[in-house]
Amino acid sequence: MQNIKKAGEKCTNILNSERYGPAIRVFILMLIVTGIAYPLVLVAIGQGILPFQSNGSLVSITQNREEREVGSPLIAQEFKSPKFLHVRDSSDTASGVDPHITPENAFAQIGNVSEATEIPRNVLRTLVELNIERNRVENLLAFAPNYVNVLEVNLELVKQYPEIYSEFLTSSEKEILLRGEQT
Repeated sequence: MQNIKKAGEKCTNILNSERYGPAIRVFILMLIVTGIAYPLVLVAIGQGILPFQSNGSLVSITQNREEREVGSPLIAQEFKSPKFLHVRDSSDTASGVDPHITPENAFAQIGNVSEATEIPRNVLRTLVELNIERNRVENLLAFAPNYVNVLEVNLELVKQYPEIYSEFLTSSEKEILLRGEQT
């Protein structure tokens, strides 16, 4: 017990010493400010101002008033079916999670998607061009190179052609899309 008391007195002496006291107090203060307060403030601001982005920008399909998350336009999804556009190989991107491909890459995939789905090439080309234009407008027409968001184009294909993509939908989603309701 006496050893604990001595250790406590030694810590108090160090904190109050002229040599180490200010440095230790600044360290503790900075730990609290930068490790606790600052992250909590950023989370609060993010949730208040940009809740969709702060929560991962998750895209959902609604079925029977319940939403099912299908991905995020910010992170690449792996599509294995030839009926979908595919993201670049991880060897082509530094992180492997880039959700975008170049317009050239998207146009090069149109033939394969058309063969797998029998959707006319010109329809697929129009969907890709619309996605490029939407991305250009979102980036204020000048601040980013042209790109295609693979998830957005693939979801649009599923919405416009539910009978072709029915194997990827639940029965409720099929009914909703075939009736023409919004998801």
